[in-house]
Amino acid sequence: MPERMIDISFPVQENIFLSLHKSKDEFAKEMLFSGAVVLYKKRKLSLGKAAELAGYLKLDFIEKMQTENLDIFDYNEDEIYEVVEDAKL
Repeated sequence: MPERMIDISFPVQENIFLSLHKSKDEFAKEMLFSGAVVLYKKRKLSLGKAAELAGYLKLDFIEKMQTENLDIFDYNEDEIYEVVEDAKL
């Protein structure tokens, strides 16, 4: 059974599109990508779910993040240590 889709809309002044030189569809796609990245960085979504939200396959999402010069993995020293220790088990 396919998952149900929910449409979300919010008002944006037309001059924003003009300032960005983007169409409504381009803006929406960029907002989905940006929002997905923020939720991924805040660890609210996994990489796969963030890619899904943005409308990308996981590998394509990673490539888009690289194109945008965004860190894919952003661990602090303690988190890296924990990952390494878990891998030793």
